[in-house]
Amino acid sequence: MPATARDRLVAAAFELFESQGYDGTTVDDIAARAGTGRSTFFRHFPTKDDVVLPDHEALLRRIDQRLATASIAGQEVALREAAGIVLAHYLAEGETARTRYRLANSVPTIRDREIASVQRYVRLFGQHVHRWLDAEPDGPLRAELVASSVVIAHNHVLRQWLRGDVDDAAATQALVDRALEHALAVLRGPAAEGTPTIVITGGERDVEQVVREVRAALGRP
Repeated sequence: MPATARDRLVAAAFELFESQGYDGTTVDDIAARAGTGRSTFFRHFPTKDDVVLPDHEALLRRIDQRLATASIAGQEVALREAAGIVLAHYLAEGETARTRYRLANSVPTIRDREIASVQRYVRLFGQHVHRWLDAEPDGPLRAELVASSVVIAHNHVLRQWLRGDVDDAAATQALVDRALEHALAVLRGPAAEGTPTIVITGGERDVEQVVREVRAALGRP
């Protein structure tokens, strides 16, 4: 049985939504099933809708903390791990997350709030990516594209898992990794124009000599 009152309320709500429908379930029903009172319910959740939704506040805080620590060289890793925080949360919820997905498809107020929550993730990712890219050519535009693409790529795969099209956690993670490859291409910037320059050098030359040869081949001082 869930340990905390909040967890018991969530578990009770989803059991009742499945057995008697969302509209047919009241706050009193949920509180009674969880072994608490109305006042306890409202200490944890402002409305019945809120008991359905995941704890976006906690997820957003964790994402913010991860992205805030990213180094210049570790931006891609940070974005992947931030997306992974959300994926791991949903996978850990298991059937609760899938029940919520079904409810969102049938209850307009839940669907609208879930759609609105997506924009909160886009804004948070965007804040950090703007910090990294704004000084670069087309940086502000690329930052918006990266933030939106990361969230879209993650959610595209998450919906497959929520529908049951893919069930294995490792397979789901692999699909997210592949989807993020497309999203992160914009972070890396446009490919350099022209043909590649190849420099062949002997193994006994020192580093400074190799650098001079590369610069000469590229036509740079």
